[in-house]
Amino acid sequence: MSSLLLLTNALQPSTEVLPALGLLLHSVRVAPAEGPALVDTPGADVILIDGRRDLPQVRSLCQLLRSTGPGCPLLLVVTEGGLAAVTADWGIDDVLLDTAGPAEVEARLRLAMGRQQITTDDSPMEIRNGDLSVDEATYSAKLKGRVLDLTFKEFELLKYLAQHPGRVFTRAQLLQEVWGYDYFGGTRTVDVHVRRLRAKLGVEHESLIGTVRNVGYRFVTPEKVERAAEEAARSEAAQGRGGAFTAGRPANGGTGPGTGPDGGLGGQHDGRTSAEQTV
Repeated sequence: MSSLLLLTNALQPSTEVLPALGLLLHSVRVAPAEGPALVDTPGADVILIDGRRDLPQVRSLCQLLRSTGPGCPLLLVVTEGGLAAVTADWGIDDVLLDTAGPAEVEARLRLAMGRQQITTDDSPMEIRNGDLSVDEATYSAKLKGRVLDLTFKEFELLKYLAQHPGRVFTRAQLLQEVWGYDYFGGTRTVDVHVRRLRAKLGVEHESLIGTVRNVGYRFVTPEKVERAAEEAARSEAAQGRGGAFTAGRPANGGTGPGTGPDGGLGGQHDGRTSAEQTV
């Protein structure tokens, strides 16, 4: 028997929202489908969200739940007509039609909890690359301990790139992986989000997201960034030394200013007359 939390504002929750729940041996608790009411809500194995009405508000609630990291699967209960409005950026794990029978509801609950267990066991909840840490559980990212103020898509983009350091992704690939198959916007969206993300990383760390000309973007590991900076510094230092040497060389190619080919005082009169010099 699993512990389920049903978020709904319906007057008769369990029977009206998902009638099949009454035929299953699960512990079902009910709470208002409102953000402030979730602060003191105890944990659950699965959270069911009533999405049959007011889809914009439900979408905001789903994203709030995902951003706060409930640590359990989120299943959205919708009508058949509501299916068309649900997209990947809602942050839910699965959908259930309110007319689903007991067998289907039980199967979806079991699969959702199974996937959650596999994710918990096999996948790290925190991605670390140098001074950057991305926490999937709380949907937060930190750089040198400083929390980055990221939007949902900015976080998803940073997380996806950090999960595959060094790998180059085209804009179309990033659009598909981060925004989803059903997103109809252009690849310009990726460029805009990368620019905003770099600005939030700051001048010192904006190079973590590298541009591959005519291809796309990649996550550059901090070690490579530091190595590139060191090489650039050495190159500048070498150029500086070369410039100083060139500036100090005599213009006539001799050993010092005013010297002739034989090392004497070329071009200068020694005070003797031509006759004296001949003698």
